[in-house]
Amino acid sequence: MFGTLSQEIEVPVAANEVWKIYGTIQLANIVVKHLPNIVHRVDILEGDGGVGSILKVTFPPGTPLLTSHKEKFVVVDDVKRVKIAQVVEGGLLDLGFTLYKVKFEVIEKDKDTCITKATIEYEVKEEAIANVSFRRIQDSKRYDEYMSVILFHRRIQDSKRYDKQFGSKDIRLTLLNIDATMISTI
Repeated sequence: MFGTLSQEIEVPVAANEVWKIYGTIQLANIVVKHLPNIVHRVDILEGDGGVGSILKVTFPPGTPLLTSHKEKFVVVDDVKRVKIAQVVEGGLLDLGFTLYKVKFEVIEKDKDTCITKATIEYEVKEEAIANVSFRRIQDSKRYDEYMSVILFHRRIQDSKRYDKQFGSKDIRLTLLNIDATMISTI
């Protein structure tokens, strides 16, 4: 079975500024720092964050079905503002996926606004489809934690307290997009 999931969010920040986060390893560092209940740790095994870099992503203890995976940056295009990461070992591949990649795009809308788009492309063996059932994840304790992260960020996204706690508006909006992408992923 082949499928895609996609999420777009309009961000009131210039595309070049948002790409400074998405186009570098900084995105992983932000996720680890501010969303430790989604990603516990990211280790760079090879490279510097550019094409060919390999990262080990470790999920928090108790994450249903997953402990870690290795992903490789197969595209990092600073001109088109596109990054593609593909899981190359462990994680969902151990559950019967034959392909799992995430494409991040930062699309300029105007000089002060862009659209961040995350697209997940996956392929899973027919006999392993039960492993990817959304209902199975939804029934788990971790689903509530993922949803609480989304609701938390949406509830305080316009507050000054959020900017003091997490930093700039750029990072806040990046976290919102990451949250939406993570929900799509599970």
